[in-house]
Amino acid sequence: MKLWDKGISIDKQIEKFTVGNDRELDMHLAEYDIQASKAHAKMLGKIGILTEQEVESLVAELDVLKDQLEKGEFQIEEDFEDVHSKIELELTKKLGDTGKKIHTARSRNDQVLVAQQLYFKENLQQISQKTKTLIDVLLGLADEHKEKVLPGYTHLQVAMPSSFGLWFSAYAELLIDDLYLLEAGLKIVDQNPLGSAAGYGSSFPIDREFTTKELGFSTQKFNVVAAQMSRGKCERTVTSNIASLANTLSRFAMDICLYMSQNFDFITFPDELTTGSSIMPHKKNPDVFELVRGKCNKLQAIANEMILITNNLPSGYHRDFQLIKENSIYAVENMKEILDISTHSIAQIKVKKVDLKDEKYKYLFTVDSINELVINGKSFRDAYKIIGEQVQSGAYEASEGMKHTHSGSKDNLSLNLIKNKLQQL
Repeated sequence: MKLWDKGISIDKQIEKFTVGNDRELDMHLAEYDIQASKAHAKMLGKIGILTEQEVESLVAELDVLKDQLEKGEFQIEEDFEDVHSKIELELTKKLGDTGKKIHTARSRNDQVLVAQQLYFKENLQQISQKTKTLIDVLLGLADEHKEKVLPGYTHLQVAMPSSFGLWFSAYAELLIDDLYLLEAGLKIVDQNPLGSAAGYGSSFPIDREFTTKELGFSTQKFNVVAAQMSRGKCERTVTSNIASLANTLSRFAMDICLYMSQNFDFITFPDELTTGSSIMPHKKNPDVFELVRGKCNKLQAIANEMILITNNLPSGYHRDFQLIKENSIYAVENMKEILDISTHSIAQIKVKKVDLKDEKYKYLFTVDSINELVINGKSFRDAYKIIGEQVQSGAYEASEGMKHTHSGSKDNLSLNLIKNKLQQL
């Protein structure tokens, strides 16, 4: 069944090409299409298009389909083009002409739009919550290991003293920036497009305020052309926001892979979280974090692909939009998985004691040595030259370093202020 079927057979090769894998993808959208169809039926009853009995029977049958979906009994067979045609046929099989009325005053365009935006809305909230959980874990680790020194690097060269507390809380605060973007994305998808039909509205006296409230949207996308043009914009926004989060997680994963190597040897994980080699029995590989890094980089590429597919499309609907459904759903589902495995794994990290007497850390405290001279009366430029000459001549002897007391430094992490940012979200 196809919602646009006019009784004309379509070339099978054309059908296969145009349908693609929509049936599989639409399983992610099925519950939201059912939800939107219930709201639409109630609205049609409110404006007198459907009788009260018709509304009740439609809602009851939609609830049956929802129950089947929750039990794993709902399928979109090959006879159907997508979830929308499947649901309409099931209603028609059970209710006859009443089932055929469900599509009144809507198009598959706004039907897809509203299902996708409900999906994005719920899943962005889930991603935000999972991100908050990871932030809490990182802040807990920062507090636990705040006294443990970690060499800081610039250009991958030993630079200045840092701490594990500073490292963990750095990523926690960066993830809060990603939460800001997710919140902005949520505002964009939290606008009801239902009622825009094919992009130019309807001559039926529909009540868009009713469906907006019924579906839990904060507002409408009022202009019907704008509502249709939000197809593409919503996917670009969602994948771009996820890409920002993926960038943070990818960099963190790279740090972990680096710090686990024998050359750094700052951290480790329980054996059951790592993998070995088929020929080297000593290996303890950070496969989880290498895959997190790779998957996150793939998610960042998806955001660019969204732009390329949609950036030169004129107003109105175009079939090109079908191509961005797959990757936007892929981005959402994979990011949830990445956050879950990252939180599960990082909570079990083992921080090692760094031997600062190792020769390679000899110059870790040169900046502190300069600052000590400045505090004792030297100008910064003269102090810099003195310590520089000591380094060049091999005469430099490292001090124990100074306390870094300003907010956000290794000895004053300001964890409470970072937590306040999180609470304000």
